[in-house]
Amino acid sequence: MDGVILIRKEKAYTSFDVVAVVRRLTGQRKVGHTGTLDPNATGVLPVLLGTATKAQDIIPCRDKKYLADFKLGVATDTLDIWGTVTEEKPARVSKDEIEKALRGFRGEIEQVPPMYSAVSVDGKRLYRYAREGKTVERPTRSVTVYSLALQAFDEATQTGRLDIHCSGGTYVRTLIDDLARSLGTVGVMTDLLRYEACGYPLDDCMTLDELKGAIERGDTGYLHSVESIFMTYDALEVSDKQANRFQNGNPLELARTALRDHAGDQKIVRVRDRQGSFLSLGITDGEALKVYKHF
Repeated sequence: MDGVILIRKEKAYTSFDVVAVVRRLTGQRKVGHTGTLDPNATGVLPVLLGTATKAQDIIPCRDKKYLADFKLGVATDTLDIWGTVTEEKPARVSKDEIEKALRGFRGEIEQVPPMYSAVSVDGKRLYRYAREGKTVERPTRSVTVYSLALQAFDEATQTGRLDIHCSGGTYVRTLIDDLARSLGTVGVMTDLLRYEACGYPLDDCMTLDELKGAIERGDTGYLHSVESIFMTYDALEVSDKQANRFQNGNPLELARTALRDHAGDQKIVRVRDRQGSFLSLGITDGEALKVYKHF
């Protein structure tokens, strides 16, 4: 079984739990996912099966979209409401003040990964240090926040919701912590819903129980193609002879394809046969189209 299953992750499951359940339900040994969700976060978790796991390192779109609830005036060791409270600070922030502060968190920003995260330092996951009561130096990382909007804010309770479109690797918990501190207070994330990941929307997802039911009914409509991972790339249709040649790992002359004007470029395309079947990814190289990745 090769392709992508879009899981709507529920609370209490780790991303690893989801992978383990999908592996058991499908009987597929090779299973992976495209981006960790914390146990208390919910939403889109694309799960890769079979040959689709070969795409993990070359996924063209790693953007994520979130709805994140937050509360000002309290801080925890995990930067979310489920951690141990480490600080409480009076918060009397207005909606206008938040709107102004958000300007500094759009575009390319620097973040320090939270201690409770899967980032490795000296070969050890940060959350393992944190569980030992240790805090270690973490290198900053550049992430991009494409859009950041305040959906709601209650000045009486100092609680609100953010709508975030960001690059992969962005920590929403850290974003909220940094935002709160820029406002002269502290804050935590209280809920997180990922409503889009890698171009896949929440509406296309199913729960693990729904997946189990579909498998028991023999319904395979839940399985999205490997090609669906690469829809941001243009498609190139080749002849039957070219398809056979390309499938055997041989390059094609660009002059004999619709990419004849891209000589000298480095362009990745979805190569398809005349019947519309996905063959592999190709990349232009000089005067030739070469195999970029077979699936």
